[in-house]
Amino acid sequence: MNEANLSLHLKNFNDKVKLMNQTGGKNLLLTANEARSLHSDLFDLLNHCATLSKQLAAAKSGDSVISIAVDGGGFK
Repeated sequence: MNEANLSLHLKNFNDKVKLMNQTGGKNLLLTANEARSLHSDLFDLLNHCATLSKQLAAAKSGDSVISIAVDGGGFK
C-alpha cells in the first residue's frame, strides 16, 4: 500500500510500529487522542471498503448490456 494514500493518523501509527520493530520494542503506547483518531480513521476505511464491496457486488449481479452487430454478409 502506498503510504501517500494513508491518513495522518494511520501514517503516525505505521511509523510507531516501524520504530517499535526496528528497536525490538515489545509495547506500543498511544495517547487517548491518538487511539480515538486511529479508531476513527480505521472505521472510515472499513466503511469505505464495505461500500466499494457492495457496489462491486451490485455491478456484478446487475443486468449487463451486450451489443451484437450483424450485417447481411454475402446473402442475396
